[in-house]
Amino acid sequence: MATIREYFDADFSYTARLHVKLPDYRSDVEVTLLYDFAAFIAFVACYVPGDQYPLQEFLQLIEAMQPGKSQVTVNFNDKVTLPDTRAFPGLLEVRNTNPFGLRAKFYGDPEWICTDEIQTSTRVFIYTESRLTDNQISQLKQRGRDLEVRVQFRSIDHAEERSRNEKPLAFICHDSRDKVDIARPIALGLSKMLCPVWYDEYSLKVGDSLRKNIEKGLKECKKCVLIISQNFLNNSGWSKTEFDSVFTRQILEGSDVVLPVWCGVTKQQVYDYSPSLLDRVAVSWDEGIDDVLRKLYRAIE
Repeated sequence: MATIREYFDADFSYTARLHVKLPDYRSDVEVTLLYDFAAFIAFVACYVPGDQYPLQEFLQLIEAMQPGKSQVTVNFNDKVTLPDTRAFPGLLEVRNTNPFGLRAKFYGDPEWICTDEIQTSTRVFIYTESRLTDNQISQLKQRGRDLEVRVQFRSIDHAEERSRNEKPLAFICHDSRDKVDIARPIALGLSKMLCPVWYDEYSLKVGDSLRKNIEKGLKECKKCVLIISQNFLNNSGWSKTEFDSVFTRQILEGSDVVLPVWCGVTKQQVYDYSPSLLDRVAVSWDEGIDDVLRKLYRAIE
């Protein structure tokens, strides 16, 4: 299951993100100004870490965001996250053109759209591990309306419900030793491109049946991203079991299920592991995470 933090990172991937500061509020709260160049609108999303904050904490947050009164510090030299235009047809390019802000251009349009042309909405999305009751959320929304702020509150309840209803499109098959450096960046990157994946850190919780859930993921997912590394080739345990299950499904369906990602392996090593794998067009991890994600996304979608 994806965490609320991962949803905060992945949601609104079609926008350009500018990380801003609220001088009158806690510095550990992440506040982002999101520019939707297609809709000509900007809005705010923030992440409040910690799971024990009461209603009063969130009331103070929206009071620090009052339109026309809050002094939000905007610095286009600070961290800016640009959308991946390859995942959104029509959007040609987005640039950070300091000191003039962000600019976007669409196919067939000779003009650039600048951030100073975009209207700022009063919409505010709050992501947090802290839970509030329905009554408390209603109070927060009402206080927001009083301050002309439209609040959308997303807690871990939101993450749990959303994860239950999202059907993953790709299964990430990997050796556990490749989790941090390879599997996790691929899983998070595809999620940000609005391509949900079955990935053990997202999809399993304490007490779940490992075998049952892995087999379910392998059966239901449209594709299997197979991370082939030295660690994977040397693993005769779960990785080998998953691999055998994937190829059994491919034979049964007669379709291309496997999307191999080669990570520091040779053709001979892959052939020694499984000759049939050489017949699958692969993407090389050496091409860089952006190209790997782009090619995987196209194959999955």
